[in-house]
Amino acid sequence: MLTIALSKGRILQQTLPLLEKSGIEINNINSRKLVLNTNLNEIKVIIIRATDVPIFVQHGVADIGVTGKDMLIEHGANGVFELLDLKIAKCKLMIASEPEKKLQKNTLKIATKYIEATKNHFENKSQQVEIIKLNGAIELAPKIGLSDCIVDLVATGNTLKANGLVAVENIMDISSRLIVNTAAFKTKNAEIKKLVETINKII
Repeated sequence: MLTIALSKGRILQQTLPLLEKSGIEINNINSRKLVLNTNLNEIKVIIIRATDVPIFVQHGVADIGVTGKDMLIEHGANGVFELLDLKIAKCKLMIASEPEKKLQKNTLKIATKYIEATKNHFENKSQQVEIIKLNGAIELAPKIGLSDCIVDLVATGNTLKANGLVAVENIMDISSRLIVNTAAFKTKNAEIKKLVETINKII
């Protein structure tokens, strides 16, 4: 039995065609159940938040999973291997601020929920920052003086524009990745490699 952890929302919608082309169809996909069977007796699916996928895979609750590169960085990728870039749910992790805002300061205040990626980026630039963790309404932070800028995922840029912000620097390109539990990669290697090879051909 292989258990696949899938991320809810946009990632799920773009993962489903890949699975279907690989011969995996999820039963009752629109139900409220979190654990679903598929047309293959040896494969079941768990549908959870993207932030939880690396945790489920790390602890062996799921053998493989699909989540964004941003979530892997924040998780630290402990206990998992990244197998494939699925090239879906693409976006950019960007620094954004109010137009013409000066970001050259001794200590830059940044609001974000992407703590590790932000810290790594500014450490590499040798720039001192104060990171303020927010889980929502991040675009509001510069407007109310909570931060000088934000670091957030940007797909179309419409949310930034609606909140009077502009993207000033691309930290990294983000896409969804196929990950595997390190122990499962040894014990279920043949099954996992077969699925990975199939998906890789489709990509």
